[in-house]
Amino acid sequence: MPAYCEVALPVPLDRTFTYAIRDGQRPQRGARVIVPFRNEKLIGIVTALSELAAPDFEVRYLEAVLDEDGGPLLSEHLMKLGEWIAQYYLAPLGEVLRGMLPLMAEVRRMVYYRITDLGRDVLAASKDGDQAIPASKERSPGTLAGNKGPRGRGNRGAWEQGTGNREQGTLGQCEIPSDLSHDKAASKAEHPEKDLPLRVLERLASGELVKVSTLRTATSATLPLLASMVRKKLITRETAAMERDARRTERYVVLQPETRLPKLTENQQAILAELAARGGEMALAELRKRDLPSSTLQTLVRRGLVRIDERAMAFRLGGIEGATPPVRLNESQTDALAGLVAKLGSFHAFLLHGVTGSGKTAVYLAAMQRALDRGLASILLVPEIGLTPQSVGLLDAAFGNKVALLHSALTPEERSEQWRRIRRGEAPIVVGTRSAIFAPVPNLGLILVDEEHDQSYKQEETPRYNARDVAVMRAKLADAVVVLGSATPSLESWQNAAQGKYTLVSMCQRVMNRPLPGVQLVDMRREFQETGQEHLFSRALIEQTQAALDRGEQALILLNRRGYSFAVICRACGAKLECQNCAIALTHHKPPADQAEIAREGQRLECHYCGYRRTVPARCPQCDSEHLYYLGAGSEQGEERLTEIFPTARIGRMDRDTVRGRHDLERLLARLHSGEINLLVGTQMIAKGHDIHGVTLVGVVGCDHALSMPDFRAAERVFQLMTQVSGRAGRGDLPGRVVVQTYYPDHYAILAASTHDYMSFVGRELKYRRWMHYPPFGVLANVLVQAEKLEDAAGWSAELGEWLQKAAPEGVRVLGPCTAPVARIKGIYRFHLILKAASRKALNAALRGMMAHADAADVPRRNVIVDVDAQRLM
Repeated sequence: MPAYCEVALPVPLDRTFTYAIRDGQRPQRGARVIVPFRNEKLIGIVTALSELAAPDFEVRYLEAVLDEDGGPLLSEHLMKLGEWIAQYYLAPLGEVLRGMLPLMAEVRRMVYYRITDLGRDVLAASKDGDQAIPASKERSPGTLAGNKGPRGRGNRGAWEQGTGNREQGTLGQCEIPSDLSHDKAASKAEHPEKDLPLRVLERLASGELVKVSTLRTATSATLPLLASMVRKKLITRETAAMERDARRTERYVVLQPETRLPKLTENQQAILAELAARGGEMALAELRKRDLPSSTLQTLVRRGLVRIDERAMAFRLGGIEGATPPVRLNESQTDALAGLVAKLGSFHAFLLHGVTGSGKTAVYLAAMQRALDRGLASILLVPEIGLTPQSVGLLDAAFGNKVALLHSALTPEERSEQWRRIRRGEAPIVVGTRSAIFAPVPNLGLILVDEEHDQSYKQEETPRYNARDVAVMRAKLADAVVVLGSATPSLESWQNAAQGKYTLVSMCQRVMNRPLPGVQLVDMRREFQETGQEHLFSRALIEQTQAALDRGEQALILLNRRGYSFAVICRACGAKLECQNCAIALTHHKPPADQAEIAREGQRLECHYCGYRRTVPARCPQCDSEHLYYLGAGSEQGEERLTEIFPTARIGRMDRDTVRGRHDLERLLARLHSGEINLLVGTQMIAKGHDIHGVTLVGVVGCDHALSMPDFRAAERVFQLMTQVSGRAGRGDLPGRVVVQTYYPDHYAILAASTHDYMSFVGRELKYRRWMHYPPFGVLANVLVQAEKLEDAAGWSAELGEWLQKAAPEGVRVLGPCTAPVARIKGIYRFHLILKAASRKALNAALRGMMAHADAADVPRRNVIVDVDAQRLM
């Protein structure tokens, strides 16, 4: 029987940890375990078992094995997938595996605090008042037993030699931290907040562990205060973890049959009548909405007239009601389906290139049905939660309760429930965002990646994987078919198809031979010359929108910025109002009723990076000028202007401010599908995959500003966004039209998108990429060095840059270090280096060598972020 096991923990360290196995414990590779780690209890994944002799270092024991009965939660091929992700993206294995298991709801984590020896001495000194605490003969000057290290480290000089100054809180050789100085009743009366640390120490004086909730209730201490006391080594923080039942349940009130009714009050009669009308039962939560006293129900239960049952809570998939899957496929769809189905049962990668409206979703559904007929499961990935209601509606209509849903908008309990359904084989059809690629489906046979070009598939936190590429690797490990579908494939996928790595399947016609929408380019430079004014919407767009509304049709307008204005600027000195935490201009938000063009004091400014908010000041903070003006327009301003221009239109807005959860989006899309909304303005959320047959006109406003961004993919993204949003028009019986407002009407990305010519764009863009050795003709990584202090970030990035310039393998080019385009986010300073190489092997070797040098140079691992195949360089 194995005596030791290797455990991957969710910590930023590129290693596993050895633990001893207790008698009776039966861990397996891929199982979850609870282990002690420093002062905490962490959940890890077993990666290996060992029967070797005891190691030459002290080994701690496993606390608990969570998955002994049902076997390991991660199958062998999922474990191999996690190890590949860790190796490819240079991510700690423990953090990768944590992201693959969305089961945090099944573990209860508890935080405790305990007083330290230093805390006891400080508490005693405060109670002694004028008495000095003599230093122990066994202690070195300036140190304290149990508080190892140089004097002053960790407790900010709490122990010093010399004569004390009582006014500063010092007693003899024992200095009490200033926020713990205790002047009896006067301190409590005048500065109650300064007395909080002493109250914490008094509550912990027994030496027992105290739960954080109990401690905060008893002392009114805040979490930042407790964290500060931990840093000063006055108290210690410890955690514990234990398994909990995460099943969602709801309580029902059930009418007991054949019971003799005693004399009842009016409220009791009302409850029984309601139950009888509902078939003898109803949810307790719904009954409570009747505003009846809870004692009334308790009396009925006590008398045996009703009972309370606890049942599993039903999960509502949601989705667009009334969605019906297509019944018959056309010729191009049938050909595409035949090619995919022929490869089921073995690994094969397809790139499905179909123009917008060509019916790719119908091919997906038919392929999933063919896989299901063969006993194989399927995973459908969509780039954003915004596309799941439509996809779920179609899948629910086609497959019913065989569908499971996974995305971040679910509660932890809902995600756990869906994950368990999938693992038990109850839901062989899985739909979700990027994390759904880790769904534990048995007998996986088909993976479909819709809108495979979308950068939302790239995770922007550790592990920084791209779900599209992970899907290909998972299909390879599971001997499954993977289909990457898009009207505008990424250049990396297109090049893989050109090289024969993927099989290209093309669908060049819309369903029912509907025409692609005509595109009109409006040169906004000429618009200004002819009108003499700067307008948000051009004359052509206003005229065509009015015409569409008059015909009873629907229109979409893309304005790809949130808020009302994206900056507030001082006309006197040119200063922008910036976030105090981020090097970015604050975005202006305002209530719809406010019509001001001049910035008014008190209106809301918000940072979309960290969430910081403030009001518009009365005067410029830099020069004290009162001339503050808004700059630029966002979706809020677009909605306001459209309301002024089209007062009878039924206008809606779709952006992150109006859609905060999946139910918000479902309601908005339902209103759009039903025709309740006939004019919708929004950010790029409106561009992705929506199939609304009543939309005949699409307006594109300000899409081309991205061409000026410092990103080699800028032209590709503009082309993709224009093409995708244009494809929302004319998907029904009526032809569509698109009006694009641009300041760059001659740019090749704009011209290619206006003619729906993907091939001409690809030909031009690939030449540029080849000349500059950018992907797909090279590999790239972005190394981000960040720190709370500017000098640390600059110094560490310079250290890594110097090493890379000297020791990087041949063929690796290093750009930087330099400040990142957004130099500070959430108070963290950011520098970056970009590494380019012709081969993946050389790039990987350079990055691993750099990380090894960072460890040797004492550059903290969590302060260095390696983003392999980076999609954003900001």
